[in-house]
Amino acid sequence: MTIRRRDFCNDKNCSLFLNVSATRLGKRKIEADDFVPAEKLNKRKSISFSETVDGATGEVEDDAMDVVEDVEPEVASDPYELHFGPDSKNKNAWSTTQETLGRLGPATISSPNIPSTPINQTLAPIDVLDRVKAPFQAHQVKCTGSQVETQNNLLSLLSSRKDVYLPSASVDSRKSTRQVIALHALNHISKKRKRVLKNNERLAKASSDSPPEDVQDQGFTRPSVLARFLSEYDLPAGAVDKLTSAEPGTYPLDHVETFKGNVDDNFRIGVKMTRKSVRMFTEFYGCDLILASPLGLRRSIEKEKNADYLSSIEVLIVDQMDALMMQNWDHVKFVMSHLNKLPKESHDTDFSRIKPWYLDGLSQYLRQSILLSSFETPEMRSLFNGSLKNVAGKVKIDKRCNPQDEAEKRFHHFTTQTLPSILKSAVQSTSTVIFVPSSYDFIRVHNHFRKQTGITFTVLSEESFLLVSERFHFYKRYKIRGIRNLVFYGPPDHPQYFTEYLSYPFLDDDVDSSDVTCRVLYSKYDWFRLERVAGTESAVELVKGV
Repeated sequence: MTIRRRDFCNDKNCSLFLNVSATRLGKRKIEADDFVPAEKLNKRKSISFSETVDGATGEVEDDAMDVVEDVEPEVASDPYELHFGPDSKNKNAWSTTQETLGRLGPATISSPNIPSTPINQTLAPIDVLDRVKAPFQAHQVKCTGSQVETQNNLLSLLSSRKDVYLPSASVDSRKSTRQVIALHALNHISKKRKRVLKNNERLAKASSDSPPEDVQDQGFTRPSVLARFLSEYDLPAGAVDKLTSAEPGTYPLDHVETFKGNVDDNFRIGVKMTRKSVRMFTEFYGCDLILASPLGLRRSIEKEKNADYLSSIEVLIVDQMDALMMQNWDHVKFVMSHLNKLPKESHDTDFSRIKPWYLDGLSQYLRQSILLSSFETPEMRSLFNGSLKNVAGKVKIDKRCNPQDEAEKRFHHFTTQTLPSILKSAVQSTSTVIFVPSSYDFIRVHNHFRKQTGITFTVLSEESFLLVSERFHFYKRYKIRGIRNLVFYGPPDHPQYFTEYLSYPFLDDDVDSSDVTCRVLYSKYDWFRLERVAGTESAVELVKGV
């Protein structure tokens, strides 16, 4: 592999959260895998018709009065029933194809390869209850034709019940994308509730001598949708948000969207939905939807010593994965490892109402996962490849990850060629910023500078060299004056950071483009970062011969 340094010319026209880490516990973690179901776990138990039939999971309560009005005739071909119904089967062989998904663009489709089993249509007919879809369609009237088409393509893709990975969700499209995903989550909860109420009605009307047996409509616990949105919460009374109150253009748009409002990254909240109300702050075992941060869930799991309330998640939504990368990715991996495990306690569950594939420990193969990020990293690709096992298949846009030795070769090139050439130049050895995208590379470069004699450097002062990590710029977004020489240890993950740093030298008066130098270290494995910074055609030229 070759590391290449590229010098870029420049002119004046070049265009939440705190990193709070949970304490690692030294003692052995008790995993949900340790739970061994009893021999007769899936035996049906008798049902007393003199009591309210609620499956002991809070599925009826004040919903009981809505049974007749809310329950719609069941359709045997309902996509929800085909995927999440009691007869869903586990499949494990996979095949991969390429497909263009309307305005969503080209994608890679991974599907289970089962003889005589039809592969789910990628852009499936939109499967949303009319009473749920009507308000959404009324809102779409205000959107442009292309926005409506994009939203409908995404809703159609989600209706296939495949896992969906969108690694190019821009700030501009974030609101529109979230509206579609929220509609899909609400529709899932509504369909589940519809089925439970219909079966409750059947059980109530059936004879005690011959109760219906096809009433497996629940998981071990009630929560079925987990959304880790980096949500906006209100600021304390009287507090002023400097990001939203500043003049437009003062702060970059993506920075405002990420850090406006309350930026506490330790939160979790349960939401219960009925036909007539939405109840916030519901206890986890009685809610339908969980909104939480990875850190908030991890602290809850470590405190309770189990994650039983995550045992029956059927739809997982992970939003702004690029922001989670700037925090602590280990929290995301920790939560993923606790999803859809057999519970350690029964929680008064009526096992006659549990879907068979829950009892068989196969619920992870039916869960639909929806991942959103503005760019892709190897960690995200690993999560997609290793943790998502949906039998309906999964959809992603092609990305690449770096090989193991790439970091070694980049560091070697920087320390033996780039840095010595800079130090030999009287002009470039002062007022120089070295921008390092990776936190691990930043620590390594920092340590290398500390070991060198005769080199003065610091972080954010007026010394010769200034080392800046991408994570620092993500959180602070300072406009730094006095820069004359820029060295990018690697192309930044966030492409806008490149143009931002190229504009900083010209914050000072009387600076000409000839006074500024810029170098970028890159290899062919930086293809997607290069493409985001320079464009596809330019990136192709840059990697030729590398």
